[in-house]
Amino acid sequence: MTRISAAKSATQHGFTLLELLLVLGILGMLATLAVPALRSLDAPSFNAQVRQATGLLNNARRMAVVHGQMTQVEFRMTDDANQPDEPDNLQSTSQSAMTGRWQSDDLELWYASSTQSLQPVQEQLVISFFPEGGSTGGELSFRQNQRMRIVEIDPFSGRVNVRDE
Repeated sequence: MTRISAAKSATQHGFTLLELLLVLGILGMLATLAVPALRSLDAPSFNAQVRQATGLLNNARRMAVVHGQMTQVEFRMTDDANQPDEPDNLQSTSQSAMTGRWQSDDLELWYASSTQSLQPVQEQLVISFFPEGGSTGGELSFRQNQRMRIVEIDPFSGRVNVRDE
């Protein structure tokens, strides 16, 4: 027969409650830091697309005033990956020039003119800028998940203003 010594029976196996609570607290703090960072992974894409649209609108406004003819920016919403983007084939006539085309399939685009309420853009929207400085005006609302950015186009001056919601 073997004798069980008092020293062997007193050894601990497992973790104390304090150790478990400490580890859970550290994991909780890490989770509060990591979750917002993971949610904003697509934010650079959203911001870049809104900046691109704003740049196209500002460029069209400048071109209308400088060249003395109406310019237009076309906004397309498409789910068709096979539809090519054709920036080199922008149509131009003696009355107006298409200066830019913005296309997206992962953002929602809503538009409100001065006479209409905010409505989703299904396929295509054209914003025009006039040589005198005015525009068709309106409000573009870019949305992705819980992010939303509003681009206001003043119908009298054609100025483009971006605001967060």
